[in-house]
Order: sequence, then structure tokens, then C-alpha cells
Amino acid sequence: YKLHPITGEEIPDEEAKIELRSYLNPRPAIWPQADFIVGNPPFIGGKDMRHELGDGYAEACWGVRKYIPGGADFVMHFWDKAAETVRTKKARRFGLITTNSITQNFSRRVIARHLSARKPLSLVMAVPDHPWMKSADKAAVRIAMTVGEFGDFDGALLRVVAEADLNSDSPKVTLKERTGKIHADFTIGADISNCGSLHANEKLSSRGMSLHGAGFIVTPREAAGLGLGKVPGLDKHILQYRNGKDLAARPRGVMVIDFYPLKEAEVRNNFPAAYQWVMDRVKPERDNNNRQSYRENWWIFGEPRKELRPALDGLTRFITTVETSKHRFFQFLDASVRPDNRLVNFGFEDAYFLGILSSRIHVSWTLALGSTLEDRPIYTKTLCFDPFPCPDPSDDLKDRIRKLGDQLDAHRKSVLGLHAQLTMTGLYNVLEKARAGEKLTEAETDIYEAGLVGVLRQIHEDLDKAVAEAYGWPVDLSDEEILERLVALDHERAEEEKQGKIRWLRPEFQAPKEAAVKQPEQIEADLLVPVKGAKKPSLPTPLPEQVAAIRAMLANVEKPIMPLELARRFKQGKRVEKKVDEVLRTLTLIGQTEKTDDGYFLAQ
Repeated sequence: YKLHPITGEEIPDEEAKIELRSYLNPRPAIWPQADFIVGNPPFIGGKDMRHELGDGYAEACWGVRKYIPGGADFVMHFWDKAAETVRTKKARRFGLITTNSITQNFSRRVIARHLSARKPLSLVMAVPDHPWMKSADKAAVRIAMTVGEFGDFDGALLRVVAEADLNSDSPKVTLKERTGKIHADFTIGADISNCGSLHANEKLSSRGMSLHGAGFIVTPREAAGLGLGKVPGLDKHILQYRNGKDLAARPRGVMVIDFYPLKEAEVRNNFPAAYQWVMDRVKPERDNNNRQSYRENWWIFGEPRKELRPALDGLTRFITTVETSKHRFFQFLDASVRPDNRLVNFGFEDAYFLGILSSRIHVSWTLALGSTLEDRPIYTKTLCFDPFPCPDPSDDLKDRIRKLGDQLDAHRKSVLGLHAQLTMTGLYNVLEKARAGEKLTEAETDIYEAGLVGVLRQIHEDLDKAVAEAYGWPVDLSDEEILERLVALDHERAEEEKQGKIRWLRPEFQAPKEAAVKQPEQIEADLLVPVKGAKKPSLPTPLPEQVAAIRAMLANVEKPIMPLELARRFKQGKRVEKKVDEVLRTLTLIGQTEKTDDGYFLAQ
């Protein structure tokens, strides 16, 4: 619709109808008798839309809107067009019904672009996650609803708090409304969409292996037939394998053939039986793959996770969580286990970090920043882990959290090992009901008693108290208060890192050269702040004098420093950053400075 130029009333916009029909031209019959399409979950979004309209249609849309991230849901092209139309005052408002994937990271960026523009759009109503009534295939389809208006306004954010009888003629959905400024992540209050990744968390987390070939998976019996236990060295390449169901339910007991990083000739010469197994069961499928690297390196996983392997190297165990899961739990896996692509993994063997990740503070953060698939939360490492500011407590408090983390992992593994009917999902289903004070069924009571769920609950409560103390916060904060504090801490840590202070979580792995440098007793950040009242020197113009001045300034810095921060020690500040960087690189080439892998410089 558009506004009447004289009366201001909303009237049908025929040009908009024609334009929209042109968008839908390849399959207009999908939306019969529609004057203005505002959304249709079975088709608007992701793979389903591409399937209906074809890859060429999708590629054409991305060709027109190159600024829309490739990982964004297809519906964001419609959302972007609607927002653009409203912001240019060709319409007063727009409303869209989409899949709830609109809240995911890449789609969220499209929304943020319009909300943060100089002439902004505001979300005046949003429902981030709502059931789609009477789904034809009975699937748990979830939708989101948005209403956008030009200007800077507060909006009504509605969240589902109860739902029942969805596939009946009388569905019951209860919504809770909150009013305020709605952010791109569909929250009011702390703007978690503004949080950026921290250097302190780099290199430590990754999804697991993506096989691209079911033939890599073998049973223990098949592995023995291929020579496991007899052929020297094969035990390093046929290993236990775990996926999400293995962790949420019970392990299948399967193994996987992992030949990374061997060359084809090495595999064929050293492990001929296993080579032939993979050649017969994986290569035919890979030969038809569109990606050249998959075809040519058929004996290796499609995505062997080169970035994850260094983080796990030398560890006896590592932490993992199921990417899409009803409950967010973390556990240790033995370092010899290969994790599936649907597991998110962390290069920590220290139970202190298991305690931090398992705490209510971290889980509240993940539920707010992550997205959902149907009704199950998704843990995305770039959103949930990379920006997460870990606490920096005393050694005594770290040790207390470490012991609780070990207790948590040992308790769950013990009860699961003793009772074959128990699963991790079952334990946490009962735990949630116990926390809510709901009456347990007879079957749930059996799980409660066999799984010692009361003990599990107590460990989690002790852990939550200890982690809250590590942050210096009260233990009874609301989820909203936790998010506000974490967002503020994320911004604080980001500023620290700009000043050169990085609280590495595993410094010996993430920054080995920096870890080898003896740290001064005083706070590192203070080293980068000029004495109050002291005048900054100017960077000379002649090149020889510039080199001498930069080398002398660097010599007074007792820890690695970025070129920008060194430039700020001169009177010209940021304006000479490029020159300082050039000189530092030159000094590195002649051996008078050292450059770390992360771009920091240190005097030799």
C-alpha cells in the first residue's frame, strides 16, 4: 500500500503489486489470489525457496543485492526491499511473516543495517519465535513476525510463553509483551547484536569433522577386519566417532577412518586394506562432487577441520556440545575421539572451562545470542563463544570451579554408565521439571532416582554460585541483568584489547611468543597509557630519525604492541599509524623487532 497524497489514507499500490508479482514470476501459483504477499513459511526462506524457484533465481537476487551476506536466509531479500521502501517513504509500514531463522547471525546483519542507518527504520512489533498453526506435515515449524516503520520508535516485543493444541482448530498460544527499543537480535535492553569477537577466544573453538562420505564410518568389527590392532600405525587413523545423537542419547559405538594429513600414496602403501575400503565406498560419491578439492582428495574428510586439530593437539581430552539441542550441556570427550560436524568443540582439557561453559551465566548468553531450529536452540561458536567474556578470578576460585566441572562430568558419565536406559536428554528433561517444581511422572521419577538428578541439580547450583562469584556478581541476577553485564564486559574487554591487553584463555597455545615474555607485575594496560600530564613526542619527518624514534619507543614497551597503539604514543597519533607499521615491518625484516602471528610487535 501507499499513502494518498492528499488525504494521507492507505490505498492499494498497483505498481508495488506488479513489482512483487515479478519477484514471484517463476511460480506465482504458489500464492494464488494474493494481493500482497507478506510471507509464507513453507516457501519464503532458505533451501525450500531455492528449491521452488531454482538456483538461478536465488543467484539473480544475490547479484542485485550483493551486500546481503551469502549465509542470510533467502527471505532477507524481501525484508531488505520492504525496509528500503519504507525508509524512502514510499510506504508507511511493512509487515512480514518469515521463518524464525531471520534471527540468525547473517540474516540479523540485514536488519541491523536498516536499524542503524542515518535515517533509521524501527521495529515497532516483533515476534521472534512463534509456532505455525496446523502444519500440514505436523512438523514443528516456527515463524517470526516483524513490523517496520520509518523513524526512531520503541516497539512491542512479544514472546511465546505457553502453547498447546497447535494442530487443532483451537490452538492456544500465550504471548508476553514487552515495550522498548527492539534491536536487530529481537531483544530489548542490552544490545547483544553489538558484541564483537574477542582475541582472547581465538583458535579455540570449531565445529567437528564433515566427512562427505558415509564410507568413512566403520563398526569395530569392520575396523578389526581392516587391520586395527595388527597393522602398525592404523590405530592413529581408525578412531572412535561421536555425533549429536551419540551424546544426547547413547553412543552407537562406531569408528571413523581419518587419513588426514596423509598423501594418497602413503595411505595405499601403509594401509592397503583401509585404502581399498575408502576407495570402494567414498571415491565413487566424491567423483561426482562439484567441488574440485573433494574430488581430488577423496581419501580425506571433506572438511577435516585444519583449524581445530592444532587446538586439540597434545590434549588428553576436549570439551564438546551438541550444536542443536533442547538442552545446552557441555562434556569432555577423549582426545582420540573424532567429533562430527554437528558438534561444537573447544580446545580445553581444564575442567575450569567446562565449569564456565556449563554455568547459567554462559547458557543464558548462548540462548540469547544463538538461534533456534524449530524449537531447539542452536550453539553457533561465532556468536556464542567468540564474543563471550570469560571471568578472570583468583587461583583459589579457579580451582573451586575446576573441581565442580570435574564433578559434573564424572557424575553424568557415572550414572549413564550404570543405567543403560538413561540418556543425557532424559536427565536434563527431568532436571528442568524438578527446577520448575513440576510433578514428575512415574517414568520421570525412575530417571530422577537412577540418574541421581538431585545431585546433578546441586552440582549445577554450586557451579552457578562459584562462576557468579568469579565475575563478582550476585548469583540471583535475572537473565536480562546477566546479558546487560556480559555485553558491558564484552565492550570493556574489546577496549582492553585495543590497548594491547589480551586475556588469552590458553596463552601457551594462542600466543606462545607472548607467553614466553616475562609479564610485569603491574597491570599490562597501564603500560600503554602515557603518564598523565606528560607531553607526547612528535614523530620526526626524516626517515632515519623516524626509525630511531619508533625503535626507541618500542624498546620502552615491555609487552607486544599493535602499530596503532604505538602510533598513539606520538603526538600525531592515529595519523601516523601507517608509517609506524611500515617501519616496524622493516625493523622485523632486519631482525631488530619480532612480529607475532597476531600482528603484534616486540623489541628484540
